[in-house]
Amino acid sequence: MTNVRHRPILEGKKALVSGIANEHSIAYGCAKAFRELGAELAITYTGEKTRTYVEPLARELGAPIFMPLDVTRPEDIQAVFGEIERQWGRLDLFVHSIAWAPKQDLQGGLLDSSAEGFGQAMDISCHSFVRMARQAAPLMKDGGAMFTMSYHGANKVVANYNLMGPVKAALEACARYLAYELGPKRIRVHAVSPGPLKTRAGSGLKDFDLLLADAAERAPLGELVDIMDVGFTCAFLATPYARRLSGETMYVDGGVHIMA
Repeated sequence: MTNVRHRPILEGKKALVSGIANEHSIAYGCAKAFRELGAELAITYTGEKTRTYVEPLARELGAPIFMPLDVTRPEDIQAVFGEIERQWGRLDLFVHSIAWAPKQDLQGGLLDSSAEGFGQAMDISCHSFVRMARQAAPLMKDGGAMFTMSYHGANKVVANYNLMGPVKAALEACARYLAYELGPKRIRVHAVSPGPLKTRAGSGLKDFDLLLADAAERAPLGELVDIMDVGFTCAFLATPYARRLSGETMYVDGGVHIMA
């Protein structure tokens, strides 16, 4: 936890955070921020190998719900939301921080990407958000907020981001359409677009160190963001202070996205 004491404005809120791989994950920053502001957590892990890294974090954050989630398995999604309904009876916040593409397709150009690899990337990185939102929405009985993680490469060409650019563009569009469809239920939906971070997912990109260095040099604030910057942005958007905001793509990148 950070040393700053925050008013627990999310006290009593129930939050599902998916996509934590280790202590460097963006999703972990979101979980820590929610917890510091008083929310109770449900945390998922991808498989037994990932569990080794995630379970101590879930224990540290006092998460009463800790379950496996492979988004390609409908039964896993149903089990997670079924357990949330059984233990809590409702859900207030949901973070989707899941992205994957086959390494060969990710590190090659878009022109050379395979139909199978592109489809897998779209299914896991994009449509899984829709599938999980479908399960989350009925549990948000008093409204709520959903978040998914994008990147500037969704809107501008970023060298070596390759097929993930179109995938993230589709994800941002899904967030907007979900915001429209779920708005009458007082459920707000946002895509959050962090600057490059030293995460396990980011390390899969070709020449990722160069991307980090370029972002730090070009950012008006002169430095890279960290996972807690992203986490507290989501936490703010989850509070009543942001109750009239929905469908946004919120950049957390030190201002890099405004630069030509």
